[in-house]
Amino acid sequence: MKASSFFTKEQKETILSAIREAEKDTSGEIRVHIETHCPEDVLDRAAWIFRKLGMDKTRERNGVLFYLAVADRKFAVIGDAGINSKVPEGFWNQVKELLTKYFKDGLFTEGLAEGIKLAGRQLKTFFPYRKDDVNELSDEISFETFSEKKN
Repeated sequence: MKASSFFTKEQKETILSAIREAEKDTSGEIRVHIETHCPEDVLDRAAWIFRKLGMDKTRERNGVLFYLAVADRKFAVIGDAGINSKVPEGFWNQVKELLTKYFKDGLFTEGLAEGIKLAGRQLKTFFPYRKDDVNELSDEISFETFSEKKN
């Protein structure tokens, strides 16, 4: 099972549509990164990928990363300092529980789409869209582009 072929073209489009829909009414940024294997602790890896994707450079520090290591069946959802300081306590656990519910049934596309929508609602609440808003980060799903180890 390789990350780049884990989702069909249609499934990738469903995930991209969820990202675009979630970002439509917010200045927040959502990314999805898929790897085949997670070479370390999943939260450490997700945080490293978060930085490699430049997600810590957004103006309002309101990026959210959905990280999935498909062969290892590991995932993480992390938010930057701006969104973390605003969401209710336990929110990220709520997202994790939602994803786990879908993922255990093999519904990875549906789980990601629903998790992205849930994160988008929080982003919209705390970081509403502004007229001068620009899409600071690509909406495209990224795949295993970083092979070096975390320092």
